[in-house]
Amino acid sequence: MSHENESKIDTSPIEALTEQYRADLWEYKKRESLYIQTKNQLDGTKQIVIEMSGTIRELKTQNDNFQAEIARLNEEIQLLEMQIKK
Repeated sequence: MSHENESKIDTSPIEALTEQYRADLWEYKKRESLYIQTKNQLDGTKQIVIEMSGTIRELKTQNDNFQAEIARLNEEIQLLEMQIKK
């Protein structure tokens, strides 16, 4: 009789639980993959912003230098024009 009871054990709850576990694990792996992808994109974007910030600072410095040179040249032009008029 013991053998008959063993063969009639209902394993469907365990199978259902196993399937639910597999589905939950798959969802977790998808979320983890999305997290990693998003983090990589954000890290890449952060690096681009850092590089662009440095480039903007360099361009600003160059622009300031050019503006100063233009102002100096304009003053020199005015002095030369005054000398020509004399």
